[in-house]
Amino acid sequence: MITHNRATFIQHSQRAGSDTAESGGRKAIIIFVPVPQLKSFQKIQVRLVRELEKKFSGKHVVFIAQRRILPKPTRKSRTKNKQKRPRSRTLTAVHDAILEDLVFPSEIVGKRIRVKLDGSRLIKVHLDKAQQNNVEHKVETFSGVYKKLTGKDVVFEFPEFQL
Repeated sequence: MITHNRATFIQHSQRAGSDTAESGGRKAIIIFVPVPQLKSFQKIQVRLVRELEKKFSGKHVVFIAQRRILPKPTRKSRTKNKQKRPRSRTLTAVHDAILEDLVFPSEIVGKRIRVKLDGSRLIKVHLDKAQQNNVEHKVETFSGVYKKLTGKDVVFEFPEFQL
């Protein structure tokens, strides 16, 4: 199994990796992969993360696609840009995609943005209750990584929906 993971990992070339300090004392390793290869990484991600976490002695490993944010077009830059900015390159779309990549084995079933009286925002992300056992121990790491990458505060919850 290890040789199979290693062979598929070598086939997929990761672009970059970085270490981030965590508030709970744990560290996380962020591995950036090219967007076209993200789907193939996600097919083997569960096994690959397990092997890499063993190798890096308990650090959490996260795969995120390397995405580019294009600046919002202004009136002065209108003449320079001949093409319209695609939705996938906007700040909002990239931040949402980072959130999806971060919690990959689990799915986001809901999202709420809470604006406090002082104007600060807190994003509450509701994750799939079925994946709670697999993802719950990484929730603090996900929050720290998302804060480091985007500067936004996020809290992950596993709500029980009643009809």
